[in-house]
Amino acid sequence: MRIMVAGGGGREHALTWKLAENPTVDKMFAVPGNAGIAEIAECLQADPSDAETMANLTEDLGIDLTVIGPEGPLVAGLADELASRGLPVFGPTKAAARIEGSKAWAKDVMEKAGVPTARARSFTDVATATDFLGELDPPYVVKADGLAAGKGVYICADEGEAVRALEECLVAARFGEAGATVVVEEFLNGEELSLFCLTDGRAVLPLAPAQDFKRALDGDEGPNTGGMGAYSPVPHMPADVVDRSVREIFEPVVRQLEREGAR
Repeated sequence: MRIMVAGGGGREHALTWKLAENPTVDKMFAVPGNAGIAEIAECLQADPSDAETMANLTEDLGIDLTVIGPEGPLVAGLADELASRGLPVFGPTKAAARIEGSKAWAKDVMEKAGVPTARARSFTDVATATDFLGELDPPYVVKADGLAAGKGVYICADEGEAVRALEECLVAARFGEAGATVVVEEFLNGEELSLFCLTDGRAVLPLAPAQDFKRALDGDEGPNTGGMGAYSPVPHMPADVVDRSVREIFEPVVRQLEREGAR
C-alpha cells in the first residue's frame, strides 16, 4: 500500500511512524510533514487544506489511502473532495468536522443530544457578552468559536480579564474570522481527560484515553496552547469513565450528527 498522511505535527509523526510499521505498507508520504517525519516518509510541500491540489497529488502518486490529521484540512473539506473522486480516505466529512470547527455549533449539538455540558452562550459583541458574565461565577471561560490552533481559549480569573479576552477576539480580531463569534462558558473544575473514539457514523469504538496539558509555563501559569504535552494511559482515571463516556456522550452525539445530516 501507498499511504499519505496529511499534516505536519507531532500527531502526524506518530501516525506515520505507526502506519509505516505495517508490513502491507510499501511507501509513506506526508504533506507537508516535518523533520522527524522525513526520516520515515517522503515529505511533499503542499497545503493540506487545499483540497483540489491534495486530491490531484493523491491521484498522481497512486495513493491507496489518505489519513488526515489536522482539523484545518477536515473543516476545509479535504475528505469530501477525496471521497468524491473515489479515493480512500480516513477522516470525517466537512459537515461532521464542524463539531471541531465551531464551538458554538458543537454546544448546540450537545444540548440537542442531551449531553451534559457547561452552561454557555455565544456572542458577536462585547456588551452583551459582558452582561452574561454577570450570570456566572468566576473564573470565566472565553472561547473563540473557530479554529485557533488550540490558542483560542481563555481562562479568566475575573471580569476585567474576561472583558479583555472578549475585546481581543471581537474588537482586535486576534483570531480573524475564527474569533468573530465567541462562546462564554462557565468554568468546570476538575481533572481534564481526552477520550478518542473511531466511528463510522453508527458504531463507536473507544481508544485509550490521554491527559493533555495545554497551558504554557510551570504551574499552568501561562496561556493556553495547542498542547504542551500529554500522557496515556491515565492511571487515576475512574474505571467506568470510558464506558460511561461512550454511552452518555459519544453515542448521543453521533446520533445527533446523523440527525443534523453531518455524517
